[in-house]
Amino acid sequence: MFRRLPQQGGTPRDVAEIVNRILDGKINSVGNLTLATGNATSTTLYDERISEESLILFAPANAAASGDEIPFGAFQDSTDQVAANTTTAYAVQFGTTDYSNGVSVASGSRITVKSPGVYNFQFSIQFVNTNSQIEDVDIWFRKNGTDIANSNSKYSVPNKHGSIDGHLIGALNFYVELVANDYVEIMWATTNVALSIQQLPAQTTPTRPATPSAIVTVNKVDESSTSDVWASNQTNGQCTVNHFSNNTANKVYRYVVLG
Repeated sequence: MFRRLPQQGGTPRDVAEIVNRILDGKINSVGNLTLATGNATSTTLYDERISEESLILFAPANAAASGDEIPFGAFQDSTDQVAANTTTAYAVQFGTTDYSNGVSVASGSRITVKSPGVYNFQFSIQFVNTNSQIEDVDIWFRKNGTDIANSNSKYSVPNKHGSIDGHLIGALNFYVELVANDYVEIMWATTNVALSIQQLPAQTTPTRPATPSAIVTVNKVDESSTSDVWASNQTNGQCTVNHFSNNTANKVYRYVVLG
């Protein structure tokens, strides 16, 4: 912060110092804010330059905060998933987290985001059919426990041929608009319990990696998540900074106060 000049004016040296800093592109309205932790969703910012009319802008200032700009997640499962009957909808399970930044899996199937925005969900599910007839499977999206309209897809899985089971990969990407702490589930239902979601171990001759039963990747596709950090309840000298639920220590944002 610049030194303040007395009301009656400063010395030529004091004035020159401030003018030169302005000419060098420095402005007397920036600072750093470390977000509160403990899953806090707001942090109080104290700064004597804040007024009720101020415009306050935020940008990540360290690696911990920069990660918030690009929420993403990648999850998979390495277990067989079966249907007990044909009249029940089942949530696809994801037991392994490959990558997670602002997106996580809760209760095995609930893909949860901590920042609002539009997200692209892309899944790949390995279906197997052990029946001698072609069987169908439906896959759709559910948001916070409610089916998303017009989100269903139907796949026909080939029948068993000789001793070889029928296999099909169900794959799709789908955009969903979410707010903080919303969750999405990928649901499935089949016409015959002989159709299931299958994982396969690594294979040889030639060497091939294991086949997960289900894979999903999630990434935010709208504006930068730094728009999810904003000021409210401004008074002279302080304001409330609203943000996503934070439990990461030393997450620092640089801010500028205008007006």
